[in-house]
Amino acid sequence: MNTFTAESLTSTNKNAFALAQSMASVVFSGMQKYAELNLGATKSALFETGEDFISALGATTATDALAAQASLVKPLIEKSISYSRSMYDISAETNAALAELAEAQFAEVQKTTLASIDALARNAPGGSESLVAVLKSSMVAGQKVIDTAKQSARKAVEQAEHQVAAVTDTALQNVKTTTRRK
Repeated sequence: MNTFTAESLTSTNKNAFALAQSMASVVFSGMQKYAELNLGATKSALFETGEDFISALGATTATDALAAQASLVKPLIEKSISYSRSMYDISAETNAALAELAEAQFAEVQKTTLASIDALARNAPGGSESLVAVLKSSMVAGQKVIDTAKQSARKAVEQAEHQVAAVTDTALQNVKTTTRRK
């Protein structure tokens, strides 16, 4: 039978700590990207659009004011859409990296569990082969269910991403069309 030893406990703790470090690294990388994006957006809002706002404030007629306002709207909407896309990309990238770590950990746990079942089978009393077969069959069936669910979730996410991209592109086209008319 499998017994816990000091070496196996130490190894398990080292692996858990390494996994925690990997996950923290992914999360901090995502946070750093968010911070850089936000700093860039703030800098852009403060310095790149300042002249446009000054010209809008300096308008002397209602027509000039409306024209200045219209010229401000398009770049702001385009920057907002770009910002949203960047935020989504960072989130998706971070999520994918964390999912990859989780899947690797799950595969390792499954491998260890199957090894434990094999060890149990070798040391089990005669006549328990059917119980071991049921355990292995359950593990395989469970893995198939998980794989099917992951594939379905990936397809749903891909469809949602395509729909969001299409809506965003349509909104951007509408902004371009509206600002050209004015």
